[in-house]
Amino acid sequence: MTTQSPDAANRVIAIIPARGGSKGLPGKNVRMIGGKPLIAHSVHHAIESGACDRVLVTTDDEEIRAAAEAAGAWTPFMRDSGLAEDLTPTEPVLKDALERAEAIDGGFGIVVFLQPTDIFRKPQWIADAVGILKTRPEIDCAFVANKTHKNFWHQAEDGTWKRVFDWMAVYGPRQTRTPLFREDTGIASALRADLIRQGRRTGDNAEIIEINDTASGIDIHDAFDFYLAEKALEWFAANGKP
Repeated sequence: MTTQSPDAANRVIAIIPARGGSKGLPGKNVRMIGGKPLIAHSVHHAIESGACDRVLVTTDDEEIRAAAEAAGAWTPFMRDSGLAEDLTPTEPVLKDALERAEAIDGGFGIVVFLQPTDIFRKPQWIADAVGILKTRPEIDCAFVANKTHKNFWHQAEDGTWKRVFDWMAVYGPRQTRTPLFREDTGIASALRADLIRQGRRTGDNAEIIEINDTASGIDIHDAFDFYLAEKALEWFAANGKP
């Protein structure tokens, strides 16, 4: 484990990865939605949470960089092209961004991870996740998770389909069923910086911030997702945000 000073242990950096080579929806991170570029929503959420000392956008694209800076993000470097390919995992991108940020600005003890394709998050979720880590040293990560009462199946090695849990064979009213929780780290999560340095996105001692939020399930990757997000924003504008 990296030894952190007391001050560094409580410093929080939000890292928002936003590459420029989207195939499903070209140029999505700078597309206007809700009156601002897509990337700006996540930057503003991090700032409005009041929990982040730095809000960093890591990108390989100058247009995204300019939009992120205009929204208030810190963009002190460009991401290497080798970390911006179609199949590049998120974990090495976060590790690279953290290490380069620390080389410029000193140590951080907590990392907030936000995906720019998730715009229906509440800034309070970010603040709650960070607050959990600051007040509960035994917790190494905290993230939002949507509650579901649906049954899940997986395909076994022999090709047959199996219930994830045997108790799912017993049906009943939704209110009486044991819920499951879908991990949604890209919506709002906070974790110890040492996990990022190890190339991990979550830890083993987690705290879940339970949400039941339909709109947060809209993750913008293609034109239809974008359409759904626009319609949801229109509905909230007409009816008031939840």
